[in-house]
Amino acid sequence: MATKPYWRCLSQTSDQALIPLRSPQTRLRLPSFPSKVVFTTSASYSSAHKRITTAKAGKTTPKRGEKQTFRKQSKKITEKGRPPDLGERKALRKRIVLSNTNAIEVKDMQDLRVESMVDMRLRGQVLGIPGPVVDQLRAAEAFKVSQGWGLFRRPGMLVRKETVNYGKLFEDLSEAGRDRTVRRVLVGEQGSGKSMMLLQAMTMAFLKGWIVINIPEAMDLTIAHTEYAPIPSTQPTLYSQKTYTAALLSRIAHSNPILSELILSRPHPSLSHPIQSNMSLSRLALLGAAEPEISHSIFLALLTELTAPSTSDNPRPPLLLTLDNLGRTMGLSDYLSSKSIPIHAHDLHLINWYTSHLSGSSQLPNGGLVLAATSCSNSLPSPSLDLALSILEARSSPTPREPLKRNPFATYDDRVLGCVNEGIEVQRLEGVSREEARGLMEYWAKSGMLRRKVSEGFVGEKWAVSGGGVVGELQRATVRMST
Repeated sequence: MATKPYWRCLSQTSDQALIPLRSPQTRLRLPSFPSKVVFTTSASYSSAHKRITTAKAGKTTPKRGEKQTFRKQSKKITEKGRPPDLGERKALRKRIVLSNTNAIEVKDMQDLRVESMVDMRLRGQVLGIPGPVVDQLRAAEAFKVSQGWGLFRRPGMLVRKETVNYGKLFEDLSEAGRDRTVRRVLVGEQGSGKSMMLLQAMTMAFLKGWIVINIPEAMDLTIAHTEYAPIPSTQPTLYSQKTYTAALLSRIAHSNPILSELILSRPHPSLSHPIQSNMSLSRLALLGAAEPEISHSIFLALLTELTAPSTSDNPRPPLLLTLDNLGRTMGLSDYLSSKSIPIHAHDLHLINWYTSHLSGSSQLPNGGLVLAATSCSNSLPSPSLDLALSILEARSSPTPREPLKRNPFATYDDRVLGCVNEGIEVQRLEGVSREEARGLMEYWAKSGMLRRKVSEGFVGEKWAVSGGGVVGELQRATVRMST
């Protein structure tokens, strides 16, 4: 066998070199060997391979005496902008735009006045809400986000058959029925205009010089989002919500400028805060709005003044009490008592005050209207309320109507059944007529929101598609689909 030096000599031989064997025809090609072996286990090549592997892994071998750490490096946080302030998102979600400068102004649009409230000839027309009344409605939080006010140049409302009837009702209660109180609940399917009818009632009350106390959303009183505390010496225990009461007093003061003309008629020794004897009711309400700790006692004093008998020296106008989403007040709330028991909604003072007037246990000496509306989009199931309203509606319906029957598997609340009694009128809002739908669509066309010719065929098509003139569905099928 050849030794290593000889093999090295043979490896340096050219590839063309051939070594003859036994015959010249037979030749043998010898393999060539590299001077260095690639696959080797020598120390030099092994260390280089380790350095390459370590560099690929992104790790470096620590030097001698250097401290090694195994902590994972955190990524740098990049700034993504200023976070929203406290309550900014809620304010943006509830922001209401009442004027759209890009919309076309309807020049022949009339304003609603006291004289035109009872005019049946205006049925089917859209009347504008006067500017001062718009400010009062905004202060009372009567406008809803889902009503589409930002699509038009100025706020307006459709004169329906029910609108004229409410105008006549306000005329009767203002003139001859000073001691008469009407209690009514509005029911209907989603989008039928229950909240809009509340707004129209408040508009008429402001035009007539009434005092309006509005609870825009009953859910805010029952979902445990505001502070509450038990009221001493009450049986059963009632609970006050001072922060919400202060906000309610602020809305009452700013939405009823007539309160600045009314002064106190009696002393109120129960108030811990000293007040002047000739203080106006507007200043009294603003005092409770500025200090939530005394808002509950101020609210009681204000109610005492508003429900005092009207005299020539101290006149007291009628009251309009409105509440939206009545179903949220007919059951247990999310508040807990000291024994961790859910508190009934009727044990919250503000709801107890309103339901006492709705049931008739508390009267309005100067007359007025207690108006509530149910909700089909943001309400909890209440079998007791549904049963009581169906019985009252069946009794007052001109056509035979079968009320709901008791469900043997449902739980009924006696407090709710006692509150919704026979003295309450149930009014069901249906869809608008074809004439009213045509007037509404003509107003949309004049405002530039409906770019179609308002013909009989088009009106009949949209009226049928909207479920027989349901206002919310009619607006969705015409205005919102085109935008």
